[in-house]
Amino acid sequence: MNILETKIGIIGLGYVGLPLAVEFGKKFEVIGYDIDSNRIKSLVNYIDTTLETTSYEIKQASLLTFTSEPEDLTKANCYIVTVPTPVNEENQPDLKPLEDSCKLLGCYISQGDTVIFESTVFPGATEERCVPILEQVSFLKFNKYFFCGYSPERINPETRVIDWLI
Repeated sequence: MNILETKIGIIGLGYVGLPLAVEFGKKFEVIGYDIDSNRIKSLVNYIDTTLETTSYEIKQASLLTFTSEPEDLTKANCYIVTVPTPVNEENQPDLKPLEDSCKLLGCYISQGDTVIFESTVFPGATEERCVPILEQVSFLKFNKYFFCGYSPERINPETRVIDWLI
């Protein structure tokens, strides 16, 4: 596939996903997906209630569209999963949002697609938890018909760049 044919689907438009969608949306077609329809309504109106991006920045991403309709993800061929992985009382990660995203994507990925996980997970989670769900739902074989990668998130939501400057 030619890089110029890449259409990116970003699943989860929180403090990691939205800035990523905005930056990619300046150069590539991007479908920004979130299950929260109220969040999508705000973003369509260039309002980011988390203050991770400005209205100006969102407007600059002319190739970015927002949706809470899962079937819109069929237009993508590269998916980046940025859903939260909260921890429970025992400091164990809750992988349900990640697993639910894999079930969802399994319905929409096609031969040749790539899924990149940017949610915070423990080593091996991509291969041991995510890939089997994608294979089961999509009926596609990993590393033969679709591909996966992991990009560790490097953003601490409690420490913004502005805090470093003060």
